[in-house]
Amino acid sequence: MKVPTRLVLKSDKLKEVALAGEVPVFPYFGGGEFRTDGGLFDVRSPIDQNVIARVIRPTREKALGVLERVYSVGRRAIRDTPGEERVDIFEKTADAIEDAREDFVNILMLNAGKTRKAAEGEVQAAIDRLRLAKLDVRRVYGDYVPGDWSRDTIETEAIVKREPLGVVAAILPFNYPLFDAVNKIVYSAIAGNAVIVKPASSDPLPALALSKLLIDSGFPPEAIAVLPLGGRDVGQLISDRRIAAISFTGSTETGLEVIKEAGIKQYVMELGGGDPAIVLEDADVGQAAQKIVTGITSYSGQRCDSVKFVLAEQGVYEDLKSAIVEGLSKVKVGDPREPETDMGPLIDTETADEVISAARDATSKGGMVLFGGEKVNELGPNYIRPTLIEVDASRLPTLYLYNKEVFASIAVIVKVSDLDQAIALSNGRRYGLDAAIFGHDVAKIRRAARLLEVGAVYVNDYPKHGIAYYPFGGMKDSGIGREGIGYTIEYVTAYKSIIYNYRGAGVWDYL
Repeated sequence: MKVPTRLVLKSDKLKEVALAGEVPVFPYFGGGEFRTDGGLFDVRSPIDQNVIARVIRPTREKALGVLERVYSVGRRAIRDTPGEERVDIFEKTADAIEDAREDFVNILMLNAGKTRKAAEGEVQAAIDRLRLAKLDVRRVYGDYVPGDWSRDTIETEAIVKREPLGVVAAILPFNYPLFDAVNKIVYSAIAGNAVIVKPASSDPLPALALSKLLIDSGFPPEAIAVLPLGGRDVGQLISDRRIAAISFTGSTETGLEVIKEAGIKQYVMELGGGDPAIVLEDADVGQAAQKIVTGITSYSGQRCDSVKFVLAEQGVYEDLKSAIVEGLSKVKVGDPREPETDMGPLIDTETADEVISAARDATSKGGMVLFGGEKVNELGPNYIRPTLIEVDASRLPTLYLYNKEVFASIAVIVKVSDLDQAIALSNGRRYGLDAAIFGHDVAKIRRAARLLEVGAVYVNDYPKHGIAYYPFGGMKDSGIGREGIGYTIEYVTAYKSIIYNYRGAGVWDYL
C-alpha cells in the first residue's frame, strides 16, 4: 500500500518561505518580497494526486505591477551589481542548495514524480550550473575594432560591447523545474538582466524555493520575480514591451502561441523533440541497446531529448530488437520514492492516455507492440509501462508518433536498408532537436553528422543535455537559438557599437 504523499520541509530557510497550514502554502515572489495577495491553487503530486502544497497566484494586474517594479528598479539594480559579485551570489546560492539538498530532492520526487536518483541528479546539476556561471562570462566580453581597414573609417576606432536587454521572461517546463530555473536565471543575470520566472503550474515549488535562496545570497530582490500565473494571464505579461527577451522551454505548439502573443522580442526557445537513434551494422549491440533503453525510459520519457525512434540496419536489427525488449522488461515502474523504482509516473493522466492512443494508432497501421503499450492501473491512472513498437519503414511517416511528440516512454523501432534511409526518416519529421548514432565506421558517422537536420549529434551515446556544458537546441520546429554555458548570452544581450572619431587629432599618422 502506498504511503500518502506529504511535503515536510526540514531546512530553516525554506520553512521561512512556506506558510503553516494543513499543507504548506507558498507565496509568490514579486520584485522585492514574498506576497500573499492572490488566489490559491492546489499543487498535486503525480504519485497519488494528493495535494502536497498550495500556491498563491497573483492576478494579472498584480503581475503587471510586479513587472513595473522589476523594470523600473530591478533591471538597474542587477546591471549595477558588479560581475564579480554576481558570480559570488551564484556561488553562495549553490552552497545554500547544498545545505537544503534533501528538501529539494523531496520536492522534486513529490512535485515532479522523479525517482530519488533523478531528483538527486537534478539538484546536483543545479548546483554545478550555479558554480559554472563564471564560464558564461567569456561570452559577455566584446571586441575592439580598428577603423583603418576602410577608407570611410580612417582615424576612428570602436568598442563593440554586449549589453543586457533589460528584463528576461523565463518560462519553465515541468520536467526540470529546478535546473531550468537555475539555468535561465544564471545566463540572464550574469549578463546583467533582471528575470521574471513563470514556473509550470504542475510543479512551481522548486522555483519558489530557489528564489528565497537567491535573495538570501545577495541577489537584488527587485531584479527577480517568480510568478506562478495561469496560462491565460501569461499572454498579457509577455506581450508587454517592458519584456525584452523570452527564454522558453516547452512544446512547439505552446512556443508558437508565445511568439504570436509576445511579438517582436529576442527569443531563445527549446521546443519539441523526440530523438532518433541510428544503429549501424558495426555497432556494439549490447552497448547500444543499454543506452537506448536509458534514453527511452529516463524520467519516464518526459524529456525533449528522449529517444523515440530506433532506426537499425539489417545486420543488427534482430539482435538489437531483442536486447532492447529485454532491457525494457527489467525496468521497474513504481512509486518514485522507493529505491528500486526505475520509472515513476507521468505528470498527468492525459499523457498516459495519449500513449495508449498512439500505440493503437501504430497497430492500426501495421505496427506491432513488442513491449508495453498499457497502463499500470494498480499504481494509478498516470503510470505506464515503457513501450516499444515495431513498424515497417514505409509506414513510419503515417504514425501519430512520427508527426507529434508524445512526452512519455514510447519508442518505435524500424529496420532500415542503409544509412541514407535512416537519415531520410529522421529528417522527414518536423522536429530536429538531437540524434544519436551507434557504430564505428568513421566515414558513415561523419556523413550522418553532416546530413542530420538536428542541433546535436551524439556518437555512441544517447542524447542528454545535462548541465548545458555543450550547447543544445534544435532546428526546424524544435526551437530558436541555443542554451548552453556561455552560448545563450548572445540571446539575452544586444551588441552596442561605440565609435570614437580622432580625425585631425594626430593620433595616427597615415601615409
